[in-house]
Amino acid sequence: MAAANAPIAMKEVLTLPSVGINPQFITFTNVTMESDKYICVRETAPQNSVVIIDMSMPMQPLRRPITADSALMNPNSRILALKAQLPGTTQDHLQIFNIEMKAKIKSHQMPEPVKFIYSKCPWFIYRLYSGNGLPQKRLVWSHKPPCIIGQLKVRSYSVNFSSIPGDSEPVKMFERTANLVNNQIINYKCDPSEKWLVLIGIAPGAPERPQLVKGNMQLFSVDQQRSQALESHAASFAQFKVPGNENPSILISFATKSFNAGQIVSKLHVIELGAQPGKPSFSKKQADLFFPPDFQDDFPVAMQISHKYSLIYVITKLGLLFVYDLETATAVYRNRISPDPIFLTSEASSAGGFYAINRRGEACRLTTFPGCFPFQLNNLELAVNLAKRGNLPEYTRFLILWFLISQVVQRFQELFAQTKYKEAAELAAESPQGILRTPDTVAKFQSVPVQAGQTPPLLQYFGTLLTKGKLNAFESLELSRLVVNQNKKNLLENWLAEDKLECSEELGDLVKVGYSPDYLFLLQTILRTDPQGAVNFALMMSQMEGGCPVDYNTITDLFLQRNLIREATAFLLDVLKPNLPEHAFLQTKVLEINLVTFPNVADAILANGMFSHYDRPRIAQLCEKSGLYVRALQHYTVAVQVAKEYCEQLGVEACIKLFEQFKSYEGLYFFLGSYLSSSEDPDIHFKYIEAAAKTGQIKEVERVTRESNFYDAEKTKNFLMEAKLPDARPLINVCDRFGFVPDLTHYLYTNNMLRYIEGYVQKVNPGNAPLVVGQLLDDECPEDFIKGLILSVRSLLPVEPLVDECEKRNRLRLLTQFLEHLVSEGSQDVHVHNALGKIIIESNNNPEHFLTTNPYYDSRVVGKYCEKRDPTLAVVAYRRGQCDDELINVTNKNSLFKLQARYVVERMDGDLWEKVLNPENEYRRHLIDQVVSTALPESKSPEQVSAAVKAFMTADLPHELIELLEKIVLQNSAFSGNFNLQNLLILTAIKADPSRVMDYINRLDNFDGPAVGEVAVEAQLYEEAFSIFKKFNLNVQAVNVLLDNIRSIDRAVEFAFRVEEDAVWSQVAKAQLREGLVSDAIESFIRADDATHFLDVIRASEDANVYTDLVRYLLMVRQKVKEPKVDSELIYAYAKIDRLGEIEEFILMPNVANLQNVGDRLFDEELYEAAKIIFAFISNWAKLAVTLVRLKQFQGAVDAARKANSAKTWKEVCFACVDAEEFRLAQICGLNVIVQVDDLEEVSEYYQNRGCFNELISLMESGLGLERAHMGIFTELGVLYARYRPEKLMEHIKLFSTRLNIPKLIRACDEQQHWKELTYLYIQYDEFDNAATTVMNHSPEAWDHMQFKDIIVKVASVELYYKAVHFYLQEHPDLINDMLNVLALRVDHTRVVDIMRKAGHLRLVKPYMVAVQSNNVSAVNEALNEIYVEEEDYDRLRESIDLHDNFDQIGLAQKIEKHELLEMRRVAAYIYKKAGRWKQSIALSKKDNHYRDAMETASQSGERELAEELLVYFIEQGKKECFASCLFVCYDLIRADVALELAWINNMIDFAFPYLLQFIREYTGKVDELIKDKIEAQKEVKAKEQEEKEVIAQQNMYAQLLPLALPAPPMPGMGGPTMGGGFAPPPPPMGGMGMPPMPPYGMPPMGSSY
Repeated sequence: MAAANAPIAMKEVLTLPSVGINPQFITFTNVTMESDKYICVRETAPQNSVVIIDMSMPMQPLRRPITADSALMNPNSRILALKAQLPGTTQDHLQIFNIEMKAKIKSHQMPEPVKFIYSKCPWFIYRLYSGNGLPQKRLVWSHKPPCIIGQLKVRSYSVNFSSIPGDSEPVKMFERTANLVNNQIINYKCDPSEKWLVLIGIAPGAPERPQLVKGNMQLFSVDQQRSQALESHAASFAQFKVPGNENPSILISFATKSFNAGQIVSKLHVIELGAQPGKPSFSKKQADLFFPPDFQDDFPVAMQISHKYSLIYVITKLGLLFVYDLETATAVYRNRISPDPIFLTSEASSAGGFYAINRRGEACRLTTFPGCFPFQLNNLELAVNLAKRGNLPEYTRFLILWFLISQVVQRFQELFAQTKYKEAAELAAESPQGILRTPDTVAKFQSVPVQAGQTPPLLQYFGTLLTKGKLNAFESLELSRLVVNQNKKNLLENWLAEDKLECSEELGDLVKVGYSPDYLFLLQTILRTDPQGAVNFALMMSQMEGGCPVDYNTITDLFLQRNLIREATAFLLDVLKPNLPEHAFLQTKVLEINLVTFPNVADAILANGMFSHYDRPRIAQLCEKSGLYVRALQHYTVAVQVAKEYCEQLGVEACIKLFEQFKSYEGLYFFLGSYLSSSEDPDIHFKYIEAAAKTGQIKEVERVTRESNFYDAEKTKNFLMEAKLPDARPLINVCDRFGFVPDLTHYLYTNNMLRYIEGYVQKVNPGNAPLVVGQLLDDECPEDFIKGLILSVRSLLPVEPLVDECEKRNRLRLLTQFLEHLVSEGSQDVHVHNALGKIIIESNNNPEHFLTTNPYYDSRVVGKYCEKRDPTLAVVAYRRGQCDDELINVTNKNSLFKLQARYVVERMDGDLWEKVLNPENEYRRHLIDQVVSTALPESKSPEQVSAAVKAFMTADLPHELIELLEKIVLQNSAFSGNFNLQNLLILTAIKADPSRVMDYINRLDNFDGPAVGEVAVEAQLYEEAFSIFKKFNLNVQAVNVLLDNIRSIDRAVEFAFRVEEDAVWSQVAKAQLREGLVSDAIESFIRADDATHFLDVIRASEDANVYTDLVRYLLMVRQKVKEPKVDSELIYAYAKIDRLGEIEEFILMPNVANLQNVGDRLFDEELYEAAKIIFAFISNWAKLAVTLVRLKQFQGAVDAARKANSAKTWKEVCFACVDAEEFRLAQICGLNVIVQVDDLEEVSEYYQNRGCFNELISLMESGLGLERAHMGIFTELGVLYARYRPEKLMEHIKLFSTRLNIPKLIRACDEQQHWKELTYLYIQYDEFDNAATTVMNHSPEAWDHMQFKDIIVKVASVELYYKAVHFYLQEHPDLINDMLNVLALRVDHTRVVDIMRKAGHLRLVKPYMVAVQSNNVSAVNEALNEIYVEEEDYDRLRESIDLHDNFDQIGLAQKIEKHELLEMRRVAAYIYKKAGRWKQSIALSKKDNHYRDAMETASQSGERELAEELLVYFIEQGKKECFASCLFVCYDLIRADVALELAWINNMIDFAFPYLLQFIREYTGKVDELIKDKIEAQKEVKAKEQEEKEVIAQQNMYAQLLPLALPAPPMPGMGGPTMGGGFAPPPPPMGGMGMPPMPPYGMPPMGSSY
């Protein structure tokens, strides 16, 4: 259960077993509870019944003999619903009964089985689900309109039984969804509006975690007639009012726990159903359900929602309770509320909780205390809301608020002190209502020193805030400063875009870039309209980073120019607060302007002491002119100034003495005033107080005495008393603060300052009023004044110290009026009543009445007061308060032992008795005498006597106790015949004085004989015990004493003959049996006719080997009991005395012997002939066969085994025949054994261990033809062939490969080294890796090329491919290409090439490499290219280069560029060209005179310099034709001016002319296209303008009626004579394409331009 101070309390209301419910019926299917009013239990044993428990009177259950499969009560009324299956059918019959009216309301026969029923308050509602394979249905039985009878409103919902008779049929509501197929339905609910329904079921968990039960839910909308399938274990509905929406929203909360992707996910969801259009809606909430590690397979079974507190309760199967807030889905509480599984819950609406029933039958009620939640939360808003929901008072809410805030602040400080800055930052970010998000917190993080290599705590704080939400204005500003200082303004842009920062003017000023305002102009502008705004603006400038942009003096002059004295003063006072030396001029200025205009303002400034650097002489003159003479005097005091200036050289003490020497207390006052605030020297503070007092500065004296903590209190008090100031407040301050109240009171009273006494007591410190009263009494002040003073304070006056002060002075009566006044006001203060009681006792005004009737006084205090005055009154007071120690002490001291004895007896307190009866108590004897003689004889209370006797026993006072008991019991008192006291007297005598015991036994009759006798036995008083048992006719106990304690069997036998009781003879017989007198014991048992101890007799007879007597005893026992043990032992006894004939006769007669056990016992003890008789009689052929084997009767054993037909029997007979070399019989048995798989190996090992190999193989070969032949036989025969006949092995494997246990046979072949057969088996078993390994390791016997190719393509290990390459390279190199072709799609070609390259046989696999070159593998390409180069096969090499480019092209080119074959060098140039090394390719082509290749390379390069260099090369070499060809091949790269210049200089114009014609034609076409495009664009513009003109003309038709305006002259630069925007014709072209063509290289053009 939850802790006592937890917000959730579970109280056990009822346990079902306590009202007669059998625990086997406390299950989900038998118990129902639909509300907090009734529990319904269905029982099926000892008879079918239904138990109804009314929770208002749970101990009076109503039990009715009813047979039903389901039963439940109406939530509100005593109406019972039943479901029962009709006999002989699968149909269910539903009925409703009114228990109070004893009448049936409705019944209906369902066509399908009903799986689940449900009722809902306030209507009687049922849910039914069919049990067949079809989709389950929800049915409704309704009447319209609804019918009302009494207070029960019967409406339709699931199946609704109307109270009006009728034949209405159920109506289907919805079909079950597929996710609930094969689910156990555990719950069904509907929302308050009856528009939403939910059905919940559970099913086995996922295969990965079957123990975690899966939950499924079907949510159905009545309006939409639609269902939704969800995963959920529990769900519930609630109504919630969203702010801004007058209609409540329907919410559903459901809990789920699922297993996905190896993770357990537990969630709680709260969503709105049927959101209202246009209204605010409830936002979806989600929370985690945290299950402890020990509860990973636990799951929710129920959910209840408290509509009173808006809390969600999730209850799990193993008793965990989760509490969440409905509005926010915030976790509020979690605990385990039950150690046993919970299977049923119901809402307890009045308590805001629920009821829960667990498997133990405990019905517990959960009660919520909303006031306790807030103290366990760290959520201020939620805590306050919970307090409101609980209707807690306002002061309690304030207490909760204060508590949570203090907890958060304290936790933050603890984390900060522990340097857990990250956790502190998270706490501050999540603090309720941001109470920690303050400038102080930022400053706290800023003050932390940054450790090297670690993130600064301030950045951790801001990072946490950014992840949680938006920063406030101050946080935004501080973070922005950090970012701006680090020049990372892009971060600011991102944060502003994400709305993470709060914008402000300061933030805007911080981040603005490139703006330099004219502050002076702005200030002048603001001054004209808003002087106060100008002050604020000026102050803002003064606080700008980098200093104020305008000089302070200039700003001040601007204000003064407009006669704004107050504004100028306000500005200067704010900016001059630092009191810096450089501001001396401004300090003087502000004082000057105010002394001239507003002297009172200047006086206030000087009084505050804000400035210390102004021109003091100048200010002194102005103060004098303004009438501020004191201020002028302060500034004119040169000595004070000198003392202040040179005090460090002279010393403060010397300066003080100097002032005192000249009695310049005024100067001393001003001098010390400048040091007072910074000094802690008591002498300085005292001298200052003294100087102020002597100069009349009473207010200053009062202030310093009140505020200062450094002056000498005693010295100051004495000075003020001597000074006798007219105002006593300074003295009051000193005395009140430092505890001189009596001195203060004496001073004020003697100086007749009674007004200050009253003021001190009433206003300053009422708590010290007792001290004041005490001192006034000492000063003999009139009582009237003191009484008036006390009454003026009244309730504020502490009573206890006041009483102490008056009592010390014996003036308590002074307080009588005051105390009576308090009592009349109803005061229950113990000190008030103590004082009043003392006054009554002192005045002897009927004190007994007060002490016995007043319930409020402290008994110890008043009793202590009475001790010396009247001890009897002290006893009365102590008795009333049960002050044990005090009462004992006062009675001992005054010898009031009779009162003490009466009190102790009446008190009946064990601890008190222990104290007074302590041996160390010197008065113990006196008390005992009074108790024995007076207190107990007077007592009529058995409890008091019992307590006293118990105390004497506890104190170990046996003799005193005997004395006490003899007086009570033996002297004819009221307790003489008391049963317990007689017992106690005898028992005490047994313990303390055994000599008296026999006398007490003879004199007393009313005691517990059996119990006392047992105690006497324990005390070794055996004769007394024997006498007690005889006196009470307890013969059995008496004989036991003789036997067990006195140990006289002879006396026991004599006693048994005298009493002749069977029980006594039985005890004697048992004793004889223990002593080993077996024959005598058997005789005694027969006399006792006692058959109960036959087991002991049997055991003893067997040990003593007296089977003849045992037969006689067992025959007697057999007549009384029918026990298998008796008959069995009788047969065994016959066998032991070799009376086999009587055994046969006995077993033919009726008996209850366990013949099987007897036979086994005879067999184990090698009594085979007797065992043979038993086994043959009971047809136990298996044991009979084994017995015959022991008797060497093998043929009979085989026949018996055939009848037994047991594998074990066959096996035992078989092994026996093998040992006896009866192999024919052994084979017969073995064939019946080997058909059992488990016994096959055992038979095989048995034969092999004895060297019978041929017989074993013969047995196995015979077993192959059996109908029940199994794989083990074939496999075992294969193993035997492998070991002993290998020539038959391969044939056997091929014939029976499908019936072999191949792994076992593989092991056998491996052990016997049959490699070929082993390879075959590996192939058959699809272990191709092992097959390949075997072939390669044992190739002489196992290798076959075709077989190996089939194997190697199927292996799983890639390494075997390369191992096969090595294998073929070493043993079969001629077949390696064939093998590699098979593996071409599986091997790494690079690794194969590396293997062959290292082996030096690369050409050996050339066919393989040619076949796989299409994969474009670098190693393969390089290997083939290497081979082609060696073979000088340039055609294949060029083809390889063109088709496969994945190789080291430059390396190959460098390798063959100096090859002796021209075609090889040409290939090198080709490679350089493909690699983009144009110069090397061209150079190589030029070197070998392959000019065409050079030109093509230059053209493909796209580099103009290479093409033009090639032209120059051809000119230099005189290759004119090559020059002309190059112009056309490299046409796109060669510039026309270069080509013409080279041709003209080298006289090759004719060779360049075709190029020139082509160039001119190309560019002419381009110019024509440009002109055409330009003309078309102009036409489009004109057409658009014309359209615009037409539109304007249509819109302004009235313009045609106006006179035509004269055309305006054309404006310079316009394109036409009008302003209409006409298009001016283009200017004439300037030489072709805009500019005259420039001659290339400064040469004149050739030919005319166009």
